[in-house]
Amino acid sequence: MNIADLRDRILNQERRALARAITLVESAREDHRAQAAELLDGLRGAGRQALRIGLSGTPGVGKSTFIESFGMMLTAQGLRVAVLAVDPSSARSGGSILGDKTRMERLSRDKNAFIRPSPSQTHLGGVARRTREAVALCEAAGFDVVLIETVGVGQSETVVAEMSDLFLLLLAPAGGDELQGVKRGIMEMADVILVNKADGDLKPTAMRTCADYAGALRLLRKRPQDPEGFPKAMTVSALEEDGLAQAWEEMQSLTGWRKENGHWEGRRAHQAQYWFHEELRQALLARLETKEAQRLVAAAGAEVAAGDMAPTAAAEKVLGALGITQT
Repeated sequence: MNIADLRDRILNQERRALARAITLVESAREDHRAQAAELLDGLRGAGRQALRIGLSGTPGVGKSTFIESFGMMLTAQGLRVAVLAVDPSSARSGGSILGDKTRMERLSRDKNAFIRPSPSQTHLGGVARRTREAVALCEAAGFDVVLIETVGVGQSETVVAEMSDLFLLLLAPAGGDELQGVKRGIMEMADVILVNKADGDLKPTAMRTCADYAGALRLLRKRPQDPEGFPKAMTVSALEEDGLAQAWEEMQSLTGWRKENGHWEGRRAHQAQYWFHEELRQALLARLETKEAQRLVAAAGAEVAAGDMAPTAAAEKVLGALGITQT
């Protein structure tokens, strides 16, 4: 693969080249990882930035419908929108349906939109490990907004906030005791909470749910990266495309305030550090997947099971044999 040619084609906003590059960065092959690193390093100097929006919500809340309606509104304004949709992988077969592109039929046909479903591959947070690199590729390809859709909702989902500038939490009305079910961790990460399906008979219920969440948000400790009034809860109807323009205005207002007050660059610098530590952690874990390491682990595990060695001592023995010293 000619990496220099692929880089130039991405910078020229060729969609096929972008799709091929994302496939490259998602590959676990050692030679592909080296090529992906070379490609990303070559694109780093392009200096293009997009607004990265992370989106999470419980299954069935209408994430795909929201993304399609929201994306169509943005492309109608002349913006180029990329959607990175992460599908859950089966714990048994390892496969994914990857059906998000089918559910977003109108958006998938829009020439200013690009939709890429990826398997989560059992990673916590419902975010594929290489999604962050795919975001960088979409930015280099000149997209103005990158939407990162993740699966499920809960404490582990907060990893999506580490690769986005804004984090949206999408909720359904009449969710019962949902304030406890959503978990405080993800509530603290959210910049905007959107109560979807605020239409028809559900509209009054959606308004009440929104008021409940607005009250709950006021009880949370104020974050330094938020202006007055944020984070906030709003109602939207993805089906009727109601409230989307107001939600976009609030997102732009928050983004502008953060850029003016120095939080934008600081946040991205923090995220870069986070992913450096994450790559380091993954590289160390990968060393345990080699045949030699597995042999050492199996032998030490047998000693632990027989009661001949304590787990801590066994772990130190294996790490020492691999040349990894603990302090």
